[in-house]
Amino acid sequence: MATTDRSARPWHRFYAAGVPHKLSIPTVPVTALLDQAAEQHGRRTALVFFGRRTSYRALRRAVDRFAGGLAGLGVGRGDRVALVLPNCPQYVVAFYAVLRLGAIVVPTNPLYTESELAHQLLDSGTTAVIVYDGAFRTVDAVRAQTGPITVIATSLAEALPLRSRLLLRLPLARARALRERLGPGLPAGADAVPFAAVARGPRGAAAGAGPVSPRTAVAVLQYTGGTTGTPKGAMLTHRNLVANAYQVRAWYPQLRQGRETLLGTLPMFHVYGMTMCLTVATLAGARTVLLPVFDVGTVVRALVRWRPTLFPGVPPMYQALMREGSEHGAARLRGLRSVRYCISGAMRLEPDIVDRFQELTGAHLVEGYGLSEASPVVLANPLNANARPGTVGIPLPGTEARIVDEDDPDREQPAGTAGELIVRGPQVFAGYWHEREDSARMLHDGWLFTGDIAVMGPDGYVTVIDRKRDVIIASGFSVFPSEIEEVLLAHPAVADAAVVGVPDAYRGETVKACVIVREGARLTEGALIGYCAERLTAYKVPKIVEFRVDPLPRNLLGKVLRRVLRDEDG
Repeated sequence: MATTDRSARPWHRFYAAGVPHKLSIPTVPVTALLDQAAEQHGRRTALVFFGRRTSYRALRRAVDRFAGGLAGLGVGRGDRVALVLPNCPQYVVAFYAVLRLGAIVVPTNPLYTESELAHQLLDSGTTAVIVYDGAFRTVDAVRAQTGPITVIATSLAEALPLRSRLLLRLPLARARALRERLGPGLPAGADAVPFAAVARGPRGAAAGAGPVSPRTAVAVLQYTGGTTGTPKGAMLTHRNLVANAYQVRAWYPQLRQGRETLLGTLPMFHVYGMTMCLTVATLAGARTVLLPVFDVGTVVRALVRWRPTLFPGVPPMYQALMREGSEHGAARLRGLRSVRYCISGAMRLEPDIVDRFQELTGAHLVEGYGLSEASPVVLANPLNANARPGTVGIPLPGTEARIVDEDDPDREQPAGTAGELIVRGPQVFAGYWHEREDSARMLHDGWLFTGDIAVMGPDGYVTVIDRKRDVIIASGFSVFPSEIEEVLLAHPAVADAAVVGVPDAYRGETVKACVIVREGARLTEGALIGYCAERLTAYKVPKIVEFRVDPLPRNLLGKVLRRVLRDEDG
């Protein structure tokens, strides 16, 4: 690996006032974040769930009791425990309780199909599953494939107050729909241990059961790679998660310890939601308002009721809120006026969304960058006037970033030249669960090869161009799908679009555009190709246009699944 002057960190001069260049990160398990919050902010509300409040002191007590109950069921150090839950108090309790025992959390999307869930449980060697009623039938169906597993079941209704004021204020039809989405209830005679019974475990039963070494002990198996192939378990150590919590916390220099309210709409089974809504919130002693699903009406009411100051999200969330304001008037979003800071991740944040959101709220909305293998945050725009919409920002404290040649990673690219983004820092994962070859491909001398093609400016700001594995090689030229998609989406008749490479006998690959036409508009393949030809170099112009009626396949955070589109062509 080529070396440069390690003292040169041009991005440091753009940090917001108060953001340190270096961080002292304690060598502690993740549960120390909760213990610290309970000691410093014991009476402060930690969680709000449809009006029901839980203090930090009560949360730690619930975690200790649940850890004792899990220990009584045989869960111990190194065991893998899957959490098949949406955002709810039970998720937070189970997360910290599993870690209290030195066991490993396996976050799992509760919307998984049977085959997806079976793969994750089998690959991780999960021995216990904590599931809510909405996903119980799926878990129950895969038991024949997984072998003996302990299933602990709960219902989100168990965490609701007797009369949720928020639900009562919803229109009847929406309240019914929301209740259905919260879960159907467990089937009669369900073969599972009640969550409530485990929660009555003895306090102190888990004492001394923590990890042997926070630096090396795995805390979370975060499965990733589902958009590009079979998901693999990224091993995130206690050190990784604690480090990233401290790094992100440091990025908010004006954050008021123990006085912030965070709107927890990001799913905590996703690594971004886990860090922002769980570990960072706990470190900051914040009050987290948990919402199990992103429903615009519910979010608007939560904004008015709880006046959040922190709102981490993804672009579709901000877009949905802006659309709500456009359709019903800006006064509808008056609750957003309390928001001070927002970091958007997971996909490109359009500059016009930044402008509209900040005009409406006065809040800082900036784009960041991360990946599951880095716990996940590595880059972010400064929360000051140095933010640059269109970029993913600069490295967080303690993080290094470089752009290297795709074919020769020992050669660092000069400023302004595209290459693969590589990063290094204490948040970088320990490798993939029993996947040595894949781990070796991703990690070199502590550097994580992200697989993203990016450009770094002379001042350290990074612009991500595309995924390395999504790059189309047509007649020897590299074609970045996102560049073509930007042109397609600018066409007034195009509602949505995605670009993939498909096999071509002459060019190796050729460019295919999958397009959804706006309702009431008319568009032909020839007209769209001609439109692109006026705006793109010839080898980038789509040679195939497929007009689609059904929505483009997307993951839970809204990213287009280009792999699915490629697979359609064999």
